[in-house]
Amino acid sequence: MAFKIRRRRLKLIKITFFVLVIFLFIVFALNKVAYSIKSANQTTSTSDVIEEIKIPVWPAVLDYDEYNKRILVLNNYVPPIVASTSTSTVATSTLRYGSTTNVTVIGKRWPTSTPYPNGDAILPFKRILAYYGNFYSKKMGILGEYEPDEVLRRLASTTEKWNLADPTTPVLPAIEYIAMVAQGSAGADGMYRAIMPDEEIEKAYAMAQKINGILIMDLQVGLSALEKELPKFKDYMIRSDVHLAIDPEFSMKAGKKPGTIIGTVNSGDINYVINYLSDIVKEYKLPPKVLLVHRFTEGMVTESELIKPTPEVQVIMVMDGWGSKELKRATYKAVIDPEPVQFTGIKIFYKNDLKGESTGILTPTEALDFKPKPIFVQYQ
Repeated sequence: MAFKIRRRRLKLIKITFFVLVIFLFIVFALNKVAYSIKSANQTTSTSDVIEEIKIPVWPAVLDYDEYNKRILVLNNYVPPIVASTSTSTVATSTLRYGSTTNVTVIGKRWPTSTPYPNGDAILPFKRILAYYGNFYSKKMGILGEYEPDEVLRRLASTTEKWNLADPTTPVLPAIEYIAMVAQGSAGADGMYRAIMPDEEIEKAYAMAQKINGILIMDLQVGLSALEKELPKFKDYMIRSDVHLAIDPEFSMKAGKKPGTIIGTVNSGDINYVINYLSDIVKEYKLPPKVLLVHRFTEGMVTESELIKPTPEVQVIMVMDGWGSKELKRATYKAVIDPEPVQFTGIKIFYKNDLKGESTGILTPTEALDFKPKPIFVQYQ
């Protein structure tokens, strides 16, 4: 009897052992399958991450043909038609193409021979449309007259009008904020200018971001100098969607108070700004910056022929005088057209352009009839 019990126990132990082996085998197999699935998922995830990470090419590649085409259109170039035995053909012998500079027309001052920009350049692929002013003043432009949402609503409406007037050049909306304002009082350092608080500049920047536009920071240096003031704004200039405007009217090299006489800058001042911005673009691997230079008299900018745009900085000379349509056309023709730099712009005043015998402010179609066509438009 005891022998039979031992045999049963041995048989039970064998069965238990066999079951345990099978159980361990199943567990091992399931773990292996789970590991394979996990590995497969990890491989897929890693692959997905690799596909999402795109190493930027800097500087981006410029579409040279499209750039040249748009430059010629901006400068009102109409290819001459020459007769042939079969049909008319377009003559291209009047055009000159450089290896590093844009197309020019032989015998014409426009377009100017300037370096091709790096890729991702705004101009001439888009037309910049800016609303201008300072939040502290209702007299300095539309930014101070209305609440931000109303400003953006009006800007959107004006943008639509310009897109309709020239569907081939999409509008890039901009907020041009006077970040340094010329003052009638000397201030603590006697420089007759005031720098706006960071929170005010950030408010302007937020408006630009809200509309997928750009911020243009406008500097009125008073009795100070661009070399002293521009570096104070580097933290803003390193942002890819922040650009710069300088206002010679309030650059008081003669030592007079702002507003008593019209100020001036020279080519050295402008080239300093160009080189400063160029260095930032290179260091931070940014798209080209846009530099606006406001002007309505010859004396506001001297030695314009010595201004040197770079692949990193595109220069726009902006005619910002106010008055009737006829006066604005005449000023543009007298000040902007004869002294070509690179690109041109026009400023339109909602109020001042209605003074005197004005017949209204310039419409987009009328402004586009200027020669060269403005690639920048500012409303104040």
